Amino acid sequence: MKTRFFFKIVITTLVNSIILFIFAGRIDYFQGWIFLGTNLVTSLMTFAATMNDSDLIKERSTIGDGAKSWDKMILGLSAISYIAFLAVSGLDSGRFGWSRQFPVFIFISGIILTIAGQFIFLTAKRENRFFSTVVRIQTERGHKVCDTGVYRIVRHPGYCGMLLSLAALPMLTGSVWSIIPAGIGIILLIIRTWLEDETLKKELAGYAEYSLLTKHRLVPGIW
Repeated sequence: MKTRFFFKIVITTLVNSIILFIFAGRIDYFQGWIFLGTNLVTSLMTFAATMNDSDLIKERSTIGDGAKSWDKMILGLSAISYIAFLAVSGLDSGRFGWSRQFPVFIFISGIILTIAGQFIFLTAKRENRFFSTVVRIQTERGHKVCDTGVYRIVRHPGYCGMLLSLAALPMLTGSVWSIIPAGIGIILLIIRTWLEDETLKKELAGYAEYSLLTKHRLVPGIW
């Protein structure tokens, strides 16, 4: 299972990077290499943080029973927005040069934000043994509220990490126009956060009480 999980996350990273290079139309596309290198680092971070938890690997690798239909739709739209981001980025900074060249510090900031976002995401995943790919109540696993660690700061710290990584995407590829599909991805993430939060309040015992103690869903002090 570990080997399969490792190859899955690495192959996903490689496929996404290949799509980016195809739209860029050239191999000497340094923004593409920055994107590939950064995502390989986060893939290795994911594997290192998860490899010793077979239950979590299983939960993250499959869609369990009871997954919400609206969540599947949002995940599908998010995948489309991500492909659109790759296409726009490749066409912009790789092929046609619609955006001006970004200064080096923007690329460095994008790398740092991406890794920081992944660190927060993985910290949340390790803290919560019920961290799933889809929104569902895991009754077969005795689903309980996680209210420790980073879950004392916001109710959805994993999404908080994803928010940082999504915001950093245009900085990695050096494309102003890619802010549009990346922004759509952020909007979908916010919608998913709200819908998941409302679902957990209604269906997971103790979550409504937890939400009174940890008041913010996604961004500390804001929402």
